Amino acid sequence: MIKGNPIEFYKNKINIRKVIEEQKLHDTDEALFVCDLDDLRKKYEIWNQLMPRVKPHYAVKCNDDPVVIKTLADLGANFDCASMGEIELVLAENVQSDRIIFAQPCKPLTHLAYAKKMGVQTSTVDSEYEIVKLHRYFPESNLIIRIRCDATDVKLSFGEKFGCDAQSEAPALMILAKELNLNVIGVSFHVGTGCNELPAYDRAITQAKTLFDFGTKLGFQMTLLDIGGGFPGSDYVMFKGICDIVDRSLQRNFPETNVKVIAEPGRYFVESAYTLICKIHSKRVTKSSDGSPIKHYYINDGVYMSFRNVVTENYKVVVEHLLDIANPTFKTTLWGPSCDSSDKVGENLRLPDLICGDFLIFPNMGAYSIPLATRFNGAKPTPIIYFDKEDKQKSSIHNFSAQVEENISKLHKNICI
Repeated sequence: MIKGNPIEFYKNKINIRKVIEEQKLHDTDEALFVCDLDDLRKKYEIWNQLMPRVKPHYAVKCNDDPVVIKTLADLGANFDCASMGEIELVLAENVQSDRIIFAQPCKPLTHLAYAKKMGVQTSTVDSEYEIVKLHRYFPESNLIIRIRCDATDVKLSFGEKFGCDAQSEAPALMILAKELNLNVIGVSFHVGTGCNELPAYDRAITQAKTLFDFGTKLGFQMTLLDIGGGFPGSDYVMFKGICDIVDRSLQRNFPETNVKVIAEPGRYFVESAYTLICKIHSKRVTKSSDGSPIKHYYINDGVYMSFRNVVTENYKVVVEHLLDIANPTFKTTLWGPSCDSSDKVGENLRLPDLICGDFLIFPNMGAYSIPLATRFNGAKPTPIIYFDKEDKQKSSIHNFSAQVEENISKLHKNICI
């Protein structure tokens, strides 16, 4: 659920009962995503209000739905891509290559060659090997040195995999780039996802300022600061707290208007825009050690499909039901549809006594759900329906996989021409 000011952090109320009826979900065993594109637009507006100096580069890996990409592109957002496939998806929506940053510090050669061919010139590095690689295969690149600055209280940290030491390694990489006649233009960092230690942002920005000064002494035109991603998508209070500390740190460290500041938000934009509707298809009841009942519900989506974030991010699902009366609740476990015993969506939940055919509603399901889905046990992508007030509230079922293939096919045809 959205935490904080319900007016400032937008969540449009879509009539889920009406969606179930109109889409005839009683007659199907498929789950359904409901995407509110107006939620995306409001989030973009809020971003510009609270961090007007920071240009969002949407992290495509979080949710690579082409409709999301197009909506954000039309709003003016730029993009953070981490692979050739993601670059293809963004370019397929007629986004210019200079609006893309290749934010992958360790790039396969074929992906690097594709970025070069398509004119995606700005990319991150964090090791001498990557700098030598760019010198050999893409010397025209604009380099951003990614430093490590992990928050002490964070849900997911990236420092073990990406980022160099700001004091010992980063200056050496900048000197190496200078010797190889490469162009360093800035510094990036990622304090981690679900950061509760907000001073980490100030600490990282301050370290970046020191490297900016060092790069300037080497003769580089240091013009870009990338403050990373991990911003919350359903907690306004936390997001505003991050914005406040980032703004103060930027004013102190980077008052110059010639320094462009960007970020890589993913979940911020899409988390609250997606709601998942699931149906109970099976049920059983067991007893706990004290003899109280445990209700087990088997639903038509699971951790190998839309709930993959339960595994990768230890995501704690929020679940709602559609019963009108205040029934007593029971200890509940939710299971996905596969034959794997680890396909557990949630446990120790409290729900009323439900029956097969009842629906469960899962809000805030837009982040790291759709792109992580697998085909395990013959699973198919969960369809998506879109609500868009700017399009006269029209909605349509979207075949996600087919749309991706169609867009990339069109792109390849354009490239061949």
